[in-house]
Amino acid sequence: MYTYSITFSCISPQGSALIYLKGPKFLIYVSGALSMWGDRMWHFAISVFLIELYGRNLLLTAVFGLVVAGSVLLLGALIGDWVDRNPRNRVAHASLFIQNISVTVCSVVLMLVFLYKQRIEAIWDGWLTVVCYTVVIVLADVANLASTALTIAIQRDWIVVITGYNRGHLAGMNATMRRIDQVTNILAPLAVGQVMTLASNVVGCGFILGWNLVSLIVEFFFLSRVYRIVPALSVKPPVEEEERVYQQRIERRMSQGNVTQPQPLTEGACNTSLKEITNLPLCFRRFRWLVSTCKEGWKAYYRQPVFLAGMGLAFLYTTVLGFDCITTGYAYTQGISGSLLSLLMGVSAITGLMGTVMFTRLRKTYGLVNTGIISSCIHLGCLLLCVCSVFAPGSPMDLSLLMPYITSNSSSEGGSNQPLLPDRSSIHWTNNTVLFENVPSGTVPESYISIILLFLGVITARIGLWSFDLTVTQLLQENICESERGVVNGVQSSMNYLMDLLHFIMVISAPQPQHFGILVIISVLFITTGHTMYFLYAHKTLKALYFLCIPNTKSNE
Repeated sequence: MYTYSITFSCISPQGSALIYLKGPKFLIYVSGALSMWGDRMWHFAISVFLIELYGRNLLLTAVFGLVVAGSVLLLGALIGDWVDRNPRNRVAHASLFIQNISVTVCSVVLMLVFLYKQRIEAIWDGWLTVVCYTVVIVLADVANLASTALTIAIQRDWIVVITGYNRGHLAGMNATMRRIDQVTNILAPLAVGQVMTLASNVVGCGFILGWNLVSLIVEFFFLSRVYRIVPALSVKPPVEEEERVYQQRIERRMSQGNVTQPQPLTEGACNTSLKEITNLPLCFRRFRWLVSTCKEGWKAYYRQPVFLAGMGLAFLYTTVLGFDCITTGYAYTQGISGSLLSLLMGVSAITGLMGTVMFTRLRKTYGLVNTGIISSCIHLGCLLLCVCSVFAPGSPMDLSLLMPYITSNSSSEGGSNQPLLPDRSSIHWTNNTVLFENVPSGTVPESYISIILLFLGVITARIGLWSFDLTVTQLLQENICESERGVVNGVQSSMNYLMDLLHFIMVISAPQPQHFGILVIISVLFITTGHTMYFLYAHKTLKALYFLCIPNTKSNE
């Protein structure tokens, strides 16, 4: 060790920089940046393409969102189980290949549809168009599933191994990856949006196609190199045999008092059970295995010591208090221009980066669990401004809408309730947000106090939000055993998408600007519930540490 220190001290700054550039951390950062940039461009562009194809109607976009959320919700555990059961390099390469090839083929289909749309609509009485739309949505969904698998593999597993399970280094890599994500979330949609605006949708498809092909080669090379220079990545716990898994399930059920000790199988009983299994068609046997895998994945998620923390993070997805089309569309109805909204989105990105910096400092000073508590308090404290905005001057909130008879009468009056996203011919697309030129007359409120409080709360809350997100992410990384890391994170992704679906259902139930105040209050209630779950987890963890009398909680940091 002493010799290594002397040798390292003799290395020049240029040599140290060269070693870092060839090291696994930098290669993971570059690979992650390329992947995130491509994902952000694609998610932004596919929404625009689907609206353009369907005559500026949101139907295809809504169907795409429903398919994506539903597929991850149903297949999240299976994706995680696949990540656990296969070698790390095979998982990363397969996910990367499927994701980029799916986007490439989908881009080719979109280019053909844009170029020959009228001819395609004339074939098969228009049914070829439906086939093309279906192919586009399916390919985009496959790409999203592959992206989910790649995220679980790299950001939930590879990073933990690369850092050598060092908590400080792990926190630094998590924060850096999140900063990269925040920057690409702003710049990538702007880049592809400029290409689509200055050129055409066909050129935009070609740009995304070329990016994915180049990104596939670079990411494949970088991930392969990381796998070679970090030997620990090639070591993975072997998959348990079916008999051992079955025995563990029996022992678990016995410990819970659900079943009695299984009796030895007689020859007749054994032949009967084998006959029942082999008589099942292959498709039914595979379906039975898939259902069993999903069931065991959800059980594994529930058994984790960080279950409440993960659930708390999932509850934060049921909210309208973010920079999506819902909140920005509401801001438009309140007289906020598109240019100002773009500026506010940039400020929110800066506060998000501040949250990642705060996370690293709080974790180093107070520990990981206490960092989550502090971040939760900051998040909730800032969101109180959003609650105040509901009752502040200028708020369109009308409590009489809670009464059905008054609601039906008031809705019949012309001009009282304007649509949240009115149909306009001039549409600008910025970071998954619909912004409109020229605020229409009649939408300017009497006071801007309400909308100022709303965005002040949303922007400042991102500091605590991203710090809390990083806290729970690292808790999942540290406390989940390596053999279940993939399936548990797959179920966590399913929970996130489930709660996100609830937030869209909530908006569909109350779509008018006058309802937005109710949505804000419900969102804060969901967020409060999520943080309460984390507080329960933190109380339980800190209490256990206190009774165990651990002398130094920072020994591993």
